[in-house]
Amino acid sequence: MTTAVHLSSQLAVNVLDARSLLAAFGVLGVGVVLFAETGLLIGFFLPGDSLLFTAGLLCTGTTGRGLKLSLPPLLVAAAVGALAGSQCGYLLGRRAGGALLARSRSARLQEGAKRAEELLERYGYAKAIVLARFVPVVRTVLNPMAGALGVPLRTFTVWQVTGGMLWSLGLTLAGYVLGSSVPNVDRYLLPMVAVIVAVSLIPVASEVWRSRRAAKAKEAHG
Repeated sequence: MTTAVHLSSQLAVNVLDARSLLAAFGVLGVGVVLFAETGLLIGFFLPGDSLLFTAGLLCTGTTGRGLKLSLPPLLVAAAVGALAGSQCGYLLGRRAGGALLARSRSARLQEGAKRAEELLERYGYAKAIVLARFVPVVRTVLNPMAGALGVPLRTFTVWQVTGGMLWSLGLTLAGYVLGSSVPNVDRYLLPMVAVIVAVSLIPVASEVWRSRRAAKAKEAHG
C-alpha cells in the first residue's frame, strides 16, 4: 500500500516545478532532467536554471520543509547530466542533421533554433557554445544545431564542458551559498530564482551590447 502511494506521488509530479521534481526524484532527478533538457529536443521546456538553484538551496537544510539533499552527489549529478546531455544532443544533430528540428511544430523550439544558429554565426563556436548554456531553450537546440552545422567534435566538446561546468556547478553553488547565509530563504525562493535566471543572462546581454557597439564604431569609421 505504501509503495503504491509513493508511486502515485511520483507519477503526479509537476515537471515544470523544481521543488516537485526534487521531492519526487531527488539528486538522480537532477541528472536526468539536465540530460533531457540539454540532450533531447523534447526537454526544452524543463526548468534547468531553477532546478539547479533550488537543489543547491535544499542542500543547506534551512528550508524547514523536510527535504534535504547532499551537496557532493548533487554536484556530480548536475555536471554529468549537463555534459552528457549536451554531447548526446550534438551527436544526434550530427547524425540526423536538421531533420529533427524540421519536424517540430513548436514555435518556441523553432525560435530557439534560430537564436542558436545566430549565436554560432555571430560569436564563433567557442563563445556561442558557452553563452548558450545560460539561455533557456537555446541551450537545448544549440547542441544538435552544432552537430548539424559541422562544428568539429573536439571544439564542441572542449567548450560545452567549459560552459556546462560553469552553468551547472555555478547555479547549484549559488543556491547553496545563499541558502547558507540568508535566514528563511525559502520565503523568497521565487523572486530569487527569477534574479538568478536574470543574472545568468548577463553574459549574453553583455556580448550583444559589445557586438552592437563594435558594429556602430565600425560604421562611424567607415
